[in-house]
Amino acid sequence: MTNNGERLQKVIAQSGVTSRRKAEQMILEGKVKLNGEIVQEMGVKVTANDEIVVDGVPLEKETPVYFLLYKPRGVISSVKDDKGRKVVTDYFKTVEQRIFPIGRLDYDTSGVLLLTNDGEFANLLMHPRHEMDKVYIAKVRGIPNKKELALLHKGIRSDKDVLKAVQVNLLSTDQQKKTSIIELTLHEGKNRQVRRMLEELGYPVMKLKRERYDFIGLEGLNAGEYRALTPKEVNQLRAHAQKL
Repeated sequence: MTNNGERLQKVIAQSGVTSRRKAEQMILEGKVKLNGEIVQEMGVKVTANDEIVVDGVPLEKETPVYFLLYKPRGVISSVKDDKGRKVVTDYFKTVEQRIFPIGRLDYDTSGVLLLTNDGEFANLLMHPRHEMDKVYIAKVRGIPNKKELALLHKGIRSDKDVLKAVQVNLLSTDQQKKTSIIELTLHEGKNRQVRRMLEELGYPVMKLKRERYDFIGLEGLNAGEYRALTPKEVNQLRAHAQKL
């Protein structure tokens, strides 16, 4: 054991095995070995020369990678699917690292999805208190009025949840087809949140796309394409989450 290096739980999280919080729990439960010895205390620091075993599996520290995928409709936001459906990691066949999606987009929703093997980074972005902007564009049946749009901002009760958008804009309407295009900015990420909110108001979603995650958009990408995030983008996302 050494006083130099990085904290053990951080190294475990960065490997993509689990989140930092879960790594801390596993340490306390005696599920982590360092150089052959069980470690159950916080604050232990490790270097690249230390051997770490998590729940019986040796830890192979991967180089952190960060990607933006333009997720198409009809794809599961997971690394595997027991029904054999296409998953988002199927688009990353040449990527050797064990990446996973940061949060999720519904099967029928397209748009911005971030993937990484950095568990701590993913946990930072997903934590509710960090309130990262997630901007959606929804095409709905019907044309809501101003009062109804205000309800989306105030909060819509759905099952046991109160679902809110921090910002709502009516972008366009088609009087002939009786459809509308609505932009919603969320901080939460509850299951099928946008669809549930609009359905509760009586405006079923015909098409839904996540246009932006914080400042990250889809410029230059077609559905099913991806690119690596730049170091500057990764640092900005981390900084935005930490200061919110």
